[in-house]
Order: sequence, then C-alpha cells, then structure tokens
Amino acid sequence: MTLEIIGFPRSNFVRAVRMVAEEKGVAYELAAETPHSDAVKAINPTGKIPAMRHDGLEISESLAIAAYIDDAFDGPKLAPEDPKGAAKVNQWTAFVATEVDQLLMRNYVVEYAFHKDADGNVVRSKIDKAIKRFPKMFGMIEASLADGYLGGDSFTMADCFLAPILNAASNFPEGKAAIEASTAISAYMAKMNQRPSFQATAA
Repeated sequence: MTLEIIGFPRSNFVRAVRMVAEEKGVAYELAAETPHSDAVKAINPTGKIPAMRHDGLEISESLAIAAYIDDAFDGPKLAPEDPKGAAKVNQWTAFVATEVDQLLMRNYVVEYAFHKDADGNVVRSKIDKAIKRFPKMFGMIEASLADGYLGGDSFTMADCFLAPILNAASNFPEGKAAIEASTAISAYMAKMNQRPSFQATAA
C-alpha cells in the first residue's frame, strides 16, 4: 500500500515529513487537505496536519510520522541506530518542532500571512514581540550549525524540520534579514536549496 501524507503542502510540518520520505526514496501520495478538513479529522480529531495512512496504520503528529517513515522503510537512516546519536537528533528535532516553530512560524510567519485588519493590513502586535526574540533564537540556530548541519556534521531528520521553517521565515523582511546576517545560516540554506528533497517539496 502506498504511503499517504495528508495535509496542506505549504505547512512546514507537512513539508518536513515529505522531506523525510524523499530522503528515504519512499514513494508517497500527497492528499492536499487543509487543517480541520473532514479527511484530516478522520485521523486526527484535533484537525492538525499532517496525518498519515499506510498499510492499515493511521497516525498524526509530525514527529511520529517522520519516525515511522524512517523506521518502516529502506533507505538512508535519518536518525542514527546508536541510542546516543539518536537522542541528539531527537533533541534537535523536538527543539525545532516546539521552540523554533512557535516563534518563527506561529508568532511570525503565520501572523504575516493570515492576521490582517479590515483594510487588509498586517496586524503586527505578535510580530513585533516575536522579532525582539530573534537575536537569541537565531544565535542558537547559528551555534547549532557550527558543523554544517543542525547539531552535527551530517544531514538528519532534524534538518528536515528546520529547513522549511527557515525558508518560510525568509519570505518576510525581518526573517530574511536575520538569515542573511548569519554566514552559517545563509550557507546552510544555500545547501538546503540544492538538496533534491527540499526542491521536490517546494510546492
């Protein structure tokens, strides 16, 4: 049975799990569903995306989906078999899925994209608070990329989660400026833009 990933393609979490599948060389079908659609709620009652269906298994939550794809299919492992190595990758993946996502996606990108007043102007209250925290957050990201990838010297599942968020943030002025101000982050994104999994999930 073909792996089915369910969710809106522009979601950073949908893109993350698609990148995992692409990196593994796993064929999949993308069912482009918005949050809270009937198709999503049939698997995840909260309506959050992504959801996944494969071989009788239906699950939600991006971390669980990514781990399943990495474990259930052949192809390069995106989390090490070694428990200590896996723990480090899991740490960075969870950090991105919580702290980085909350600041850069929920309180910045989403606010720019969807929070408008009656005249169509961006409501900046959350954005202005978020950008005050950019120096610390981007400093942490920059430090974590010291060896070339998130938390290490090789591409892992953590990068599948980070790259889509940084890409989304780069579409807005303060995010773009923060990325361009960091040599390490700029170099990282240049590598990501050349990676087939990143290119294949751009739309």
